[in-house]
Amino acid sequence: MSKIANKQMICEVLMEAARTDKDIVALCSDSRGSGSFTPFADTYPEQFVETGIAEQNLVSISAGLAKCGKKPYAVSPACFLSTRSYEQAKVDAAYSNTNVKLIGISGGISYGALGMSHHSAQDIAAMAAIPNMRVYIPSDHLQTRELIKALLKDEKPAYIRVGRNAVDPVYEEDNVPFEMDKATVVCEGTDIAIIACGEMVRPARDAAELLKKKGISASVIDMYCIKPLDRKAVIDAAEKAKAVITVEEHSPFGGLGSMVSQVVGEVCPKKVINMSLPDSPVITGTSKEVFDYYGLNSEGIAKKAMELMEK
Repeated sequence: MSKIANKQMICEVLMEAARTDKDIVALCSDSRGSGSFTPFADTYPEQFVETGIAEQNLVSISAGLAKCGKKPYAVSPACFLSTRSYEQAKVDAAYSNTNVKLIGISGGISYGALGMSHHSAQDIAAMAAIPNMRVYIPSDHLQTRELIKALLKDEKPAYIRVGRNAVDPVYEEDNVPFEMDKATVVCEGTDIAIIACGEMVRPARDAAELLKKKGISASVIDMYCIKPLDRKAVIDAAEKAKAVITVEEHSPFGGLGSMVSQVVGEVCPKKVINMSLPDSPVITGTSKEVFDYYGLNSEGIAKKAMELMEK
């Protein structure tokens, strides 16, 4: 199956919708190229706003447009969108309950060699802590398509983080199970529950296949909806399993692992292991090189699961 970057799929869905809905507006902070939004800007120049490198203005202008009845999609690197414009995201978007969709591109460690200044390993924790702000991290371009279509139908603020490069798909073109704010069960299992988000879902699925060959039954949950977290999916998976592993491209603090641990600890206490980026600047390299180094790949996840089963 062909693969495209999630950010490109976002542009394609919005271009199709903008053809008949002239209220849809895309805004970029000198990021139309890196965000794959040049086609949108070229096709609908009257529905496109370029703010330049001014992320705070990007969010505030988006909120103003939303108050005028427009449907703004603000596209900017996640590392800057989730930090430089944090107050605007909190006040202008969330507190004011404006229909602003914040698209954080090149999230996590997508920028690789550019280092910590361009990595966004804190954005889940930061954005999820804002009241009234939803947080989504789709796992492939097919799920991204369904998510953006769903977001086009509501008028609430949201933060969507996607990576920079195309990734191997999790789903099939004609089989993309999706329900808004409900996690997707990628596969069922009874020994280990693996709950992952974003680019970590595919290696989690591949890890389940490796574990199956070892006689270990693993369930895999695609928690694309970080907030609101699908508590029922977490509880159902945890209750069936002996232990839970969370996998995320994020700091070990305040992300998916922390949220899942809160739910499991409250409802069905058992061991939860969080696989994440370290609490330190990550090594320099491509996404794959970084993931391999820290064991955030199918082999690393399977190894962690086998270690848990031996205890």
